[in-house]
Amino acid sequence: MSLVKFLTSKVFFKQIALAVVALVVLCFVVLKWLNISTNHGEFVIVPDLKGKSLETVGIELKDLDLTLKIQDSANYNPKYPKYSVIEQKPAAGSQVKENRKIYLILNPSGYQKVEVPNILKFTFRQAKPQLEALGFKVGEITYKDAIGEGVMSMSYQGKPLKAGTLLPLTSKIDLVLGNGKL
Repeated sequence: MSLVKFLTSKVFFKQIALAVVALVVLCFVVLKWLNISTNHGEFVIVPDLKGKSLETVGIELKDLDLTLKIQDSANYNPKYPKYSVIEQKPAAGSQVKENRKIYLILNPSGYQKVEVPNILKFTFRQAKPQLEALGFKVGEITYKDAIGEGVMSMSYQGKPLKAGTLLPLTSKIDLVLGNGKL
């Protein structure tokens, strides 16, 4: 039998028709299975978790069949309670599928601690920007009779402070400066 006769025979067309029917049935079954297994058209609305404690968030997400994943807790925000949620992804009000991970950023227990730089004998004009760049605040400034006009000593909450000491960010450092008079 030649190739041309086979391609124009009834057997060939029956095989093509069966293959097309099988392909259509297979596609239909696969699409129905995908609709069922992916919960097509079913969503959960992500709640607003900002400011809530980790325990409360865990209960809320479990009730909605969502998974919580803690991502970070590096930046302290004094507007929120300790160990509460300060950011979330996806955002509140988003539509997500069940078992979706909700990524949370928590508020740590306090500001991170930073090493106090050695600014002794620096002028106030040099010392102030260096302290502020590290996140400290300049507290009370007192002047003492000395030849130079630089920083003579530092203190924190009334106690002497040495360079290299770890203090929380935004701590107020008091400075004693020389007034240039002897």
